[in-house]
Amino acid sequence: MDVKILVFPETKVAAIEHHGSPALEYDTVRKLIAWKIEHRLLDQSKYRSYGVHYTDPRTTPATLHRVDFCLSFEDKVGPNPYGILNKVIPGRRCAFARDVGSRSNNKAAAYLYETWLPQSGESAGDFPIFFHYVNVGPNVREEEMITDVYLPLK
Repeated sequence: MDVKILVFPETKVAAIEHHGSPALEYDTVRKLIAWKIEHRLLDQSKYRSYGVHYTDPRTTPATLHRVDFCLSFEDKVGPNPYGILNKVIPGRRCAFARDVGSRSNNKAAAYLYETWLPQSGESAGDFPIFFHYVNVGPNVREEEMITDVYLPLK
């Protein structure tokens, strides 16, 4: 797998927090999608979709699982019934790898943590791994899903 080290720029986001079972993540994502549609933020090149993964759903009990689903967004998020908040993905040096295929089995994330990081001489940073969901929507087939994975480094 091709891994690059790059500097991810600070990115302001509109975010919704998910706490609990990974099986219920889509219920949370639907709220972000509704907010996105309501505000006509449909240009995927301008309003990029991210997931900030605080826990690994493979090893964390479902009740402790936590992820923020985000949309790059420069403006202030106003009051809303969805629970969308302003947050920031901080700029930092990251290991980067691209995954193509189902988002339920991200091979790039596993590779970065389990294979690349121990052999690289690098150390994980103080911000969680995060994903840029390059192509999203109901017409994207699982085998065509593109996810860019960023592992923050010290």
